[in-house]
Amino acid sequence: MTLNDGFELFIQMMFYERNISNNTLDAYKEDLSSFFNYVKKYKCEELDLEDLEGYIRFLSSQGKASSTIIRKVGTIKQFYVFLQKQNILKNKSSLIELPKKDKYLPDVLSFEEVERLFEQPNLNKPDGIRDRAMLEIMYSSGIRVSELINLKLKQVNLDLGILKIRGKGDKERIVPIGDFAKDYLLNYLQKVRGKYDFYKSQYVFLNKQGKVLSRQNFWKKIKKYASSADISLNVTPHTLRHSFATHLLENGSDLRLVQEILGHSNITTTQIYTHVSSKRILSAYDLLMNKK
Repeated sequence: MTLNDGFELFIQMMFYERNISNNTLDAYKEDLSSFFNYVKKYKCEELDLEDLEGYIRFLSSQGKASSTIIRKVGTIKQFYVFLQKQNILKNKSSLIELPKKDKYLPDVLSFEEVERLFEQPNLNKPDGIRDRAMLEIMYSSGIRVSELINLKLKQVNLDLGILKIRGKGDKERIVPIGDFAKDYLLNYLQKVRGKYDFYKSQYVFLNKQGKVLSRQNFWKKIKKYASSADISLNVTPHTLRHSFATHLLENGSDLRLVQEILGHSNITTTQIYTHVSSKRILSAYDLLMNKK
């Protein structure tokens, strides 16, 4: 069997039997294509353990992060297992020792940087009102960008100041939002969102065509606002989530509470925020929520 044939069968199996997302499928395709370019072999039967070991050394020599290497090799291992089940290859990839995953500290905005970022949307324009509300909600609640853009009207309870979020693993959690964020969201709902009611959309944040915003669109907007705010960090939607968690912990919030709000299944994921420098302004979260 040629590598191309094996590749096509593997991708079909992952799509139809595993029901994985298109984004994950694209990542698998990219990982395998990169591996095939490295080994320069024609048939699946020609693959061996040394190819995978050599590829790991190659990725390391290219300065790839250990987390990237682990992900790529994980894809290739699944491909090896698939070939073994097809009686094409004897799979010994489990013998490969992977590098330990890097421990990194996430980029976090200071309180002043958060304020500067939030001042960038033009509140005299409908999209500026919407964008400010999105930024405020994300920082006030710590929700993921996918949870933000897919937020539905029925998930919002402004009277109680909460959002009902359905996150990873289809798990539901209740997330509080501060008064400051509530005011900007209410302003958007009354002045902008109401104009799109004839679209009968169930989503909160819509574009000018009355359709839900894309992740890429919101990502580009944050990049633009960060640039105009003269923020040197590589700001992404996830930076607001990192900043939210760090500021909460710096202000003395309980780690378990932060874990529940963020929707982390394992508290060790939340603990990374306890290692972020505490030299930032304390009480950033409360100051922002209680301002005005």
